[in-house]
Amino acid sequence: MAFGGLFSTDMAIDLGTANTLVYVKGKGVILNEPSVVAYHVKDGQKKVLEVGEDAKLMLGRTPGSIEAIRPMREGVIADFDVAEAMIKEFINKVHKRGFLSKPHVIVCVPHGATPVEKRAIRQSVQMAGAKKVGLIAEPIAAAIGAGMPITDPTGNMVVDIGGGTTEVAVLSLGDIVYARSVRVGGDRMDEAIVSYLRRQHNLLIGDSTAERIKTTIGTARMPDDGRGQSMEIRGRDLLNGVPKETEINQAQVAEALAEPVQQICEAVMTALEATPPDLAADIVDRGVMLTGGGALLGELDLALREQTGLAISVADESLNCVAMGTGKALEYEKQLRHVIDYDS
Repeated sequence: MAFGGLFSTDMAIDLGTANTLVYVKGKGVILNEPSVVAYHVKDGQKKVLEVGEDAKLMLGRTPGSIEAIRPMREGVIADFDVAEAMIKEFINKVHKRGFLSKPHVIVCVPHGATPVEKRAIRQSVQMAGAKKVGLIAEPIAAAIGAGMPITDPTGNMVVDIGGGTTEVAVLSLGDIVYARSVRVGGDRMDEAIVSYLRRQHNLLIGDSTAERIKTTIGTARMPDDGRGQSMEIRGRDLLNGVPKETEINQAQVAEALAEPVQQICEAVMTALEATPPDLAADIVDRGVMLTGGGALLGELDLALREQTGLAISVADESLNCVAMGTGKALEYEKQLRHVIDYDS
């Protein structure tokens, strides 16, 4: 680690359901790993074995004595102890000098997080070694990261599609005018693919296979030729219990994902209806910005455009938008102080 790390250890954390990203002040995003922890249970005590990338490889493949879990569910902490161990491990990976200075950390949280959930996140980060913890709402971080002019007196709409939630927000003058969090995201899309294959093909696949289908040939629109690209997948035949290989095409994936895509469309329309008329007019002019990993789903911008009639664009580096925005809040803390919550 460079000597400069001694002076600037402050960091911003995007604690996501699927991935955790860490931004170090002056250096940018230097860690992006799955939010997964593998631990061994002995005499009722949890002993962490692996965190991040190595733990993700164990999901769905562990023996009885080892568990691999995702401690974040729908953007908030589901397992306090495991989340704390994960955060500590990630902080240590980027902050080697734990004994010299404790970092000042800003974490983004879903807009709809309850005071109890916020306190759990704050405490976990403090227990993991942070000196001071600030929280920033995810839609604000996403908009800042996407380079939207949120401090202007005009309406901006951002749709952040994460692993567990989709946050739809209208921002003006640096704050949230309207925001809604719907519990649909990348995980729900994976579940939709799993249940579609079980229902239509009597085939049982694991979550990691569903994620691979989504990222390889996933699409939000029916292909023009009614079939699109296809890929080979393996799973278990539910009729006779043996492993089976089959082919799935984009038309089938679009059918499987129709419901989660529809929920995202409805959230955007609901947000527009609840937005004051002048700001809604701005959004019609300026369009809507998609951020988050879910924004990378094939042709999602076109599907949303067809259903809402709005200009929809996908942010550059949409996966990193929230982390970049949280990092900018750290870099320009004085100017953005009003959007950071330090209430302990």
